[in-house]
Amino acid sequence: VQLVESGGGLVQVGGSLGLSCAASGGTFSNYVMGWFRQAPGKERVFLAVIHQSGGETYYADSVKGRFTISRDNAKNTVYLQMNSLKPEDTAVYYCAASLRLGLVQEREEYDYWGQGTQVTVSS
Repeated sequence: VQLVESGGGLVQVGGSLGLSCAASGGTFSNYVMGWFRQAPGKERVFLAVIHQSGGETYYADSVKGRFTISRDNAKNTVYLQMNSLKPEDTAVYYCAASLRLGLVQEREEYDYWGQGTQVTVSS
């Protein structure tokens, strides 16, 4: 499976940004999809995950209520809508695909990763 993120960029504090991740080369609906981010000098951390069907989601406390993960299995795409952005949201954002069961949160449980897209929140 190949994953390609898009939609990153520069946004002001309090603004919104939507990320997309297009998948190819596999059966998209078989995969749990997650979003992670990595700030400079820090580890890659979990943000959100969505079940294969799109019916269940789970969020890290740091983004709960501000970020929304969704997917369109017909378009082989997962999305991350980010609202009320803060400077600490500045990072490279990655989507990832997992064949594991359940709402996977651990990096090690993901099988495929995108190349990442930069999000910068300026104050």
